[in-house]
Amino acid sequence: MTNESPRRLLIVEDDAAFARTLARSFQRRGYAVHAAASLDELPAALQQFAPTHAVVDLKLANGSSGLACVQALHAHDPDMLIVVLTGYASIATAVEAIKLGACHYLAKPSNTDDIEAAFDRAQGTVDVELTARTSSIKTLEWEHIHQTLAETNFNISEAARRLGLHRRTLARKLEKQRVK
Repeated sequence: MTNESPRRLLIVEDDAAFARTLARSFQRRGYAVHAAASLDELPAALQQFAPTHAVVDLKLANGSSGLACVQALHAHDPDMLIVVLTGYASIATAVEAIKLGACHYLAKPSNTDDIEAAFDRAQGTVDVELTARTSSIKTLEWEHIHQTLAETNFNISEAARRLGLHRRTLARKLEKQRVK
């Protein structure tokens, strides 16, 4: 992994198979790629590899939040293009990711084309179609659950306590709504 390539991608993903697949796909597109599996590996990765782009999973192993990675990456280089990927998409976490420095937020499954298109659309556009669609009760519940999860750093037990739910009930709700 050299730093000569003008496009250097850091992948922060705890699913090793997905990270390898994504890395190979981006390498075929001319990116120099480095992977880190957690927030703990981030400082060393940034020291040896100067990324211009990053793909960060929202929910990392051991309850780590990808939002903390986004914040650290943005603090390291405010010009870095950061895309957040998640199987647990919500408006609350999307808003926080953008506020912390991500240029885009994509729900899994997303492929290399989706991610590269997100890098290319980093500036945003005023031409997005505005809809008058209101949120359903289920959507509002899902958003509230995700906001609470983000506030508790994805600690299911603490989130369940704050929501007034049993931990297993919350786990079942999350498993039902999981984007595969």
